[in-house]
Amino acid sequence: MNWKTRHRSFYYQGAPEPDDLAFKPAETALLVIDVQNTYLERPERATLDAAGKAHFDAWTPFHERMNGMVIPRTAELLRLARKHGIECLFARIACRTKDGRDRSLSQKMPGWNNLLLPKNEHASQLVPQLEPQGDEIVVTKTTDSALTGTNLRLILHNLGIRNVICAGIFTDQCVSSTVRSLADESFQVVVLEDCCAAGSDTLHEQELAIINMIYCHVMTADELKAMMKLT
Repeated sequence: MNWKTRHRSFYYQGAPEPDDLAFKPAETALLVIDVQNTYLERPERATLDAAGKAHFDAWTPFHERMNGMVIPRTAELLRLARKHGIECLFARIACRTKDGRDRSLSQKMPGWNNLLLPKNEHASQLVPQLEPQGDEIVVTKTTDSALTGTNLRLILHNLGIRNVICAGIFTDQCVSSTVRSLADESFQVVVLEDCCAAGSDTLHEQELAIINMIYCHVMTADELKAMMKLT
């Protein structure tokens, strides 16, 4: 199976295969979403109590995926994008106030998504392996969607971008919300399945099937590189 037949939801069983995508580098952007220190740094397991160890272990597959696949493959894609004149942009969650009073309601709700990430603190910064270079653009948001919570739509328009390649976390949250917003604005969108992660592989795979073929096309980094002849 290739990208034209994988990750099909109930709605797209038996649908025709999509046409090949013809992305011109000058009309294409690579958008890396929310790969920030807060999600990748972990305490020493030995310092945790029983409940803490159980939580640590539950998140271990995510960290293994991020460190073993998502971050290195995204870093390589950034290198190739820069080489071929593809715009590299970044989004991160960060509030402008120390107490987070400017956050959206979803980031004030109790639970895991209750995020307090002031813009200048270490936790809110992008991980070192995926830092922007030169004058590459970073948008700061207090929403899931990188489009609706920032001026990214205008930036992409001003840059002459028609196609957006998405990588980052979390597949079922900020990546999905951004992809849907981009699709609604008539951008052509590709999601790189091996450059994204959710809290679990099950959530990751479910969301890829939900968004594929209606809001985006899902493919691997290698399939994208072959399609765009990125070497």
